[in-house]
Amino acid sequence: MSLIDQIDKQKVPQHIAIIMDGNGRWAKQQGENRIYGHYEGVNSVRAVVEACGEVGVKYVTLYAFSTENWNRPKEEVDALMELLVSTISAETPELNKKNVRLQAIGNLESLPPACLEELNESISITSKNTGLTLVLALSYSSKWELLTAVQQIAKDVQNGLMQADEITEKHVQNYLCTKNIPDPELMIRTSGEHRISNFLLWQLAYAEFYFTEKFWPDFRKNDLFEAILNYQNRERRFGKTSEQLTPSK
Repeated sequence: MSLIDQIDKQKVPQHIAIIMDGNGRWAKQQGENRIYGHYEGVNSVRAVVEACGEVGVKYVTLYAFSTENWNRPKEEVDALMELLVSTISAETPELNKKNVRLQAIGNLESLPPACLEELNESISITSKNTGLTLVLALSYSSKWELLTAVQQIAKDVQNGLMQADEITEKHVQNYLCTKNIPDPELMIRTSGEHRISNFLLWQLAYAEFYFTEKFWPDFRKNDLFEAILNYQNRERRFGKTSEQLTPSK
């Protein structure tokens, strides 16, 4: 039986978040420069988006470029921005064909004008699609997101729009980039690293983590299906006991 046939379509995570790690190390193994790895990683994005659509995942968020990535060598950053523009432009017709809606989170205003323009155009073109929502985390870090949220909440309190002692978790969520997106149930990281690198710290509070040794350019459909099957074999208790989840008859 194939991996996809083993998946219980009624228990597929609604939202999967992915840290696409290992492009540079993969390229080095091939005797190429780091930029080559980023270009090859696009094939994995295509495969994952298609696989998510096949099993009924509603949201997939890809950690495409962190705020810390701006500190990489200028040559690599420029190449990544160029790749982002060309990929979004080339993939938009296919996203439409597959009924995929594109969204983005992060400090988007810090992106180069050409990149931001292409991104906004694709978001607009795909906005009416009703299938999978592909969320790109660009110039994103969770500490930046939380700091920005705290600053905005403080301003609203100062302006009398709310009282400090009235602030709830729901209020905080409404100031995050993901306010209209459900929290991920599954987070996948490639390349063997076991950390979340400033990614969706608030939103991943109850997510299941799945780590694989594979570098991102080698990650394909069956790898995603394996992660989902692993997720489906876990018990999600949310602070409760196993007995509470399966009451005795």
